[in-house]
Amino acid sequence: MRKIITLTITLLLVSSTITFAQEQSLFNGEDLSGWTIYGTEKWYVEDGLLICESGPDKQYGYLATNEHYKDFTLTLEFKQEANGNSGVFIRSTVDGTKVSGWQVEVAPPGHSTGGVYESYGRGWLIKPDPEKDKALKMGEWNQMKIRLNGDTLTSWVNGTEMVTITDTKIGAGHGSIALQIHDGGGIKVKWRNIKVTTPQ
Repeated sequence: MRKIITLTITLLLVSSTITFAQEQSLFNGEDLSGWTIYGTEKWYVEDGLLICESGPDKQYGYLATNEHYKDFTLTLEFKQEANGNSGVFIRSTVDGTKVSGWQVEVAPPGHSTGGVYESYGRGWLIKPDPEKDKALKMGEWNQMKIRLNGDTLTSWVNGTEMVTITDTKIGAGHGSIALQIHDGGGIKVKWRNIKVTTPQ
């Protein structure tokens, strides 16, 4: 009897520490509800896909969630057409086209997709091992996963872990999830299945 009571108490204590996750779709496949455009570059929905494309100004552009996210797992798919230089910002704020935060790189082969870059700050914080670049499939659909837990950020591309970094400045950050289009013109990237899972 005593063993049964002890086991019951242990199970109750364990269950009380379990955090249940809640998944949310950030893109409804129809319009840009829940997002804000920054800059003059093109962000639009076509055939259920979210598309970013360079505009006539050929400057940086951002599409940021209206809600802020701290700890989460983000999954999305991207397809690079033409020059696919883009990125996914986390815990970020945007003023005009100046962004504060951290970018998980989305770029053509050989340009550190999955690495972490701090805009208007320390620059590159970590780049993937060059051998991991083969996980990226240029011109095809790729899946990216980004996990943030406190100070630690981990990124994956098509199931390959690209980088893990622990950084107190990232840990102290607050803000939106944002998609970027790089300056220079000639860029087009398609996005779909953008989902975030947060602790309840």
